[in-house]
Amino acid sequence: MNKRQVIIVALVALAFFAVVLAVVYSGMESFHEAGRPGEDRIVVIYLQGTIQEGGGGFFAGGITPRLVYSQLERALNDRTVSGVVLRVESPGGSIAASQEIAAMVRDFDKPVVVSMADMAASGGYYIAAPAQGIVAQPGTMTGSIGVISTLMTLDGFYEMLGIEVEIFKSGEYKDMFSRTLTEDEREIMQAISDQAYEQFITDVAEGRGMDLEEVRALATGQIYLGSQALELGLVDRLGGLDDAIAYLAELNGFENPVRYHYPEPSLFVQLFDYGYTVLAGLEKAFVPPELIILDMLREGVPPQILYQVR
Repeated sequence: MNKRQVIIVALVALAFFAVVLAVVYSGMESFHEAGRPGEDRIVVIYLQGTIQEGGGGFFAGGITPRLVYSQLERALNDRTVSGVVLRVESPGGSIAASQEIAAMVRDFDKPVVVSMADMAASGGYYIAAPAQGIVAQPGTMTGSIGVISTLMTLDGFYEMLGIEVEIFKSGEYKDMFSRTLTEDEREIMQAISDQAYEQFITDVAEGRGMDLEEVRALATGQIYLGSQALELGLVDRLGGLDDAIAYLAELNGFENPVRYHYPEPSLFVQLFDYGYTVLAGLEKAFVPPELIILDMLREGVPPQILYQVR
């Protein structure tokens, strides 16, 4: 067998064993001990990394709507859990993913307070805004309410590779991301960015119960320290994770709040998840780099419109 066939066989075998182990250990994964009488169990959910729609496995990192949904759904269905503290560490990320996660936080049926770590800025602040309360450290970097759009122009890259591009299109602007933008197209991109910005500040104003123009005045893209954000009304208290738990308890009349963490995925799940990542990387290692580049060029490079610190 050649190298590619070996990899395919290994992937199939790995997938088979992963399914078997998932069945065996599913009962253990879903088990949680009952809370003690009189406890108000507050589960802490850690959200770390760039906010994005996609995402890999356990080792891939990043905050995705799917990840947040699964964690919140687990807490919602757990009758021993009274509330949730989201521990957010993120520089932001994609627009749609930030909006989807913010909607989950807003519509969640149990109380949610956000505890900001070193950074919860741009999209990281977006997903925090709808929470019942926000707690940050004095030195937390937050805010950065704004939108940034980036578009790579590949003309010089094509020339370097000796590639000549012919475009056949239906629709005046269908090829606008395949070449240098015209002035009209730059206006289109600016309008998209401006509209996304309006959505951002509107959702922050609604989530925080602030006047729209008050938020607009703060939404310059500026980073604020937690101590500054408190003065500006962007966060509610200063402190760490325990302070966030205490604040959630105070807001909801919980007399005996107890911090709780769900168990990490089993070692088997982590190893097999990691195995998929390694094997996918090995498969790419056998593909000539020029073919990878050409495949990327054929797919096109879409614009990046982000709620993200740069």
